[in-house]
Amino acid sequence: MDVSRIRALRGPNLWSRHTAIQAIVTCEGNESAIAGLPGFETRLRERFPELGDLIPADHLDTVSMAHALEFCALGLQAQAGCPVTFSRTAQTVDTGVYQVVVEYTEEDVGRLAFERAEQLCLAALNDTPFDLDGTLKELREIDEDIRLGPSTGSIVSAAVARGIPFRRLTQGSLVQLGWGSQQRRIQAAETSFTSAIAESIAQDKELTKNLLHAAGVAVPFGRPVADEDDAWAAAQEVGLPVVVKPQDGNQGKGISVNLTSEEQVRHAYRVAIEFRDDILVEKYLPGHDWRLLVIGDKLIAAARRDPPLVVGDGTHTVRELVEIVNSDPRRSDGHATSLTKIRFDEIALARLAEQGYDADSVPPRGVRVVLRNNANLSTGGTATDVTDDVHPDLAAAAVTAAQTVGLDIAGIDVVCDTILKPLEDQGGGIVEVNAAPGLRMHLDPSFGKGRDVGRAIIDMMFGPGDDGRIPVVAITGTNGKTTTSRLIGRIFESNGLRVGMTSTDGIYVQGRQIDDGDCSGPRSARNVLMHPDVDAAVFETARGGLLREGLGFDVCDVAVVTNIGVGDHLGLNYITTVDELAVIKRVIVENVAPSGTAVLNAGDPIVARMANHCPGRVIFFARDKANPVLATHRAQGERVLYAERDALICQEGRKKRRIPFAQIPLTRNGTIGFQVENAMAAAATGWALGYDWAVIESALAGFVSDAANAPGRFNVFDYRGATLIADYGHNPDAIQALVHAVEAMPAGRRSVVISGAGDRRDEDIRQQTEILGEAFDDVILYQDACQRGRADGEVIALLREGLANASRTRQVDAIDGEFVAIDAALARLQPGDLCLILIDQVEEALAHIAGRIRENG
Repeated sequence: MDVSRIRALRGPNLWSRHTAIQAIVTCEGNESAIAGLPGFETRLRERFPELGDLIPADHLDTVSMAHALEFCALGLQAQAGCPVTFSRTAQTVDTGVYQVVVEYTEEDVGRLAFERAEQLCLAALNDTPFDLDGTLKELREIDEDIRLGPSTGSIVSAAVARGIPFRRLTQGSLVQLGWGSQQRRIQAAETSFTSAIAESIAQDKELTKNLLHAAGVAVPFGRPVADEDDAWAAAQEVGLPVVVKPQDGNQGKGISVNLTSEEQVRHAYRVAIEFRDDILVEKYLPGHDWRLLVIGDKLIAAARRDPPLVVGDGTHTVRELVEIVNSDPRRSDGHATSLTKIRFDEIALARLAEQGYDADSVPPRGVRVVLRNNANLSTGGTATDVTDDVHPDLAAAAVTAAQTVGLDIAGIDVVCDTILKPLEDQGGGIVEVNAAPGLRMHLDPSFGKGRDVGRAIIDMMFGPGDDGRIPVVAITGTNGKTTTSRLIGRIFESNGLRVGMTSTDGIYVQGRQIDDGDCSGPRSARNVLMHPDVDAAVFETARGGLLREGLGFDVCDVAVVTNIGVGDHLGLNYITTVDELAVIKRVIVENVAPSGTAVLNAGDPIVARMANHCPGRVIFFARDKANPVLATHRAQGERVLYAERDALICQEGRKKRRIPFAQIPLTRNGTIGFQVENAMAAAATGWALGYDWAVIESALAGFVSDAANAPGRFNVFDYRGATLIADYGHNPDAIQALVHAVEAMPAGRRSVVISGAGDRRDEDIRQQTEILGEAFDDVILYQDACQRGRADGEVIALLREGLANASRTRQVDAIDGEFVAIDAALARLQPGDLCLILIDQVEEALAHIAGRIRENG
């Protein structure tokens, strides 16, 4: 068994809406059917007893090694605690070659599970050992290390529940919520609204205390100290007992409380100085430790925090009791679970000594043995929810403290006997205001009711009805994608929106190119959705990116499918038929939002059938009003677009909107059929988004298919009285559409300059010149700058073969170099002639043509 071409599908894809690992698996000999491998399944189950039934999704009788790999990769993740359920194995056109797809929740875990699953299968095949426990431990550790922690995870889950999209920006806690100009960001319990100044204030405990005191909030007295002697002096000033802590500490690090002697104060200072240089001594307030969570201007949750402790049973030592408590599955070494393991370190031993115990002491039954003075969860403490018990005056004091510091989310630490009374009535006080507070004590307290604090944070960040989304339009098809994308972008601009667009030409934001090359894949789409100056996104969505990574978004508002052609990269990536190609292209239709729309070409039967896969509405367009699919849709009162004499008609029920072709320059008064279809698709998109017809018509009227607006898309020039057309068409369907277009344009002698893409099938390359040979008098052939795997001269030879039986073409020349070929064609032109130049290097070729026009102007 050979596993190759492993990819991560990071968005909705050909197989499912799940993120998944995909690989090509080649099975040799009996590996194509494990029934022919005596004892294999038995040995596999001995090494992985939790493996489920080996039943393929298609319920075929034959189970291959590829299927075994699939179920092992999924099962290992599931046993490691990952919530995964989807997997699939599909036979390709090549015998013994399979595509295996397995869902993941964390990419690194999914990749490792795939690798370990292969090792597991080989161990069963070769009857060698496999360390299942070690593998599951490894997967769990990586998953715990990478996955979002409780605080960030709760916020993201609340966002997802409201339909707000998210994207992790790092493997840490930095997450983008929403898209484009509507995005917000969080990092644990910090948000885009969290003030850096407020965080700085919160870190300075002395400054915080002074501000709160000035605002009338009860706080303990104290001051910063310079050294150990000054710490004891300060303790005497405020009166014992005292607290010694770093002035800008967090998570209880370096804090010592209830200090009653000079020795304790000096030791506490030495402990604190290990963490920070600035140390604070303040009056110790007796009572319980409470954490109040303020979000915005509301108290959302409250908990009583208790220090880590064990309860004696008269049998076990303190060390053993700690081990028993730490065996609780809710406890881990980090913050991934609701509780943290108790640290049995020097601080714990010192606290034991204060109570007359050591690690090997056996406390009497029922005796509570405290292991730390502070009650932070990060050191093993516990939390009890008391949200419903907080006195209104105490809640108001907490909100005042947060607002005085300036924090949108704050953890307010309070020390007092009870939260049933105001602080002033019991001598309590607020001892700290924490930025980026931990949320897990409220989400999953040790005792009491969990609180949905993630939802409260999302509700603060996003107003009612705000899902953080911007309009997203995805366009796919064989031809017309780029022109349609640019037309739709113009409609958005006419509506006052800043547009981000991806295409085979690059990435554009507000008309400015920020990246070049083929940017029609998911990575470019994600970059646009991350850009803060994008109010609407238009994504040209190519087959290659869909196969490599899936979509760069979860759902779109409008999916446009222009057409499906026979020469569109068939033979690549195991896609051999037009129907298989259509399954890939329709992924954008399957991922239309329920409130969204698919805009489909009714004139293409394969595209029209995609309507059955759309979760939202469908708008059909076709030049022929009598098209059966369109006519049926129209009769049902649904939205359709069609051509009628000299105008584009948009109809819904009995309502019609007529847009004269004379007002759509792109169509040349309706004579260029494929441009009419592009205009229909764009108009339908604006209609689907609910824009005014005046906006849509203004955009169509202002769009000209020149080298500036749509480079390489039927750009028409006048050259010494001859008509010159530059186009990037490079498949048989595009060539046929171009021939129909130029046949409607009067001309004397007609010539064409063409090359061919080397990554197309031989028959597709030949078919291009077969079509051109019936429409052009002269043909000039040239070789692309990149042959894409072909030998020199191979593509030219195929193009010549296509011209062998041409009925019209009389002269065929092969010229080395695109620009030399263009110059040769221009030199032959006479006034009234027409020349179609099928360009390869779009920008360079257009610049070359423009230069020649200037020279002969």
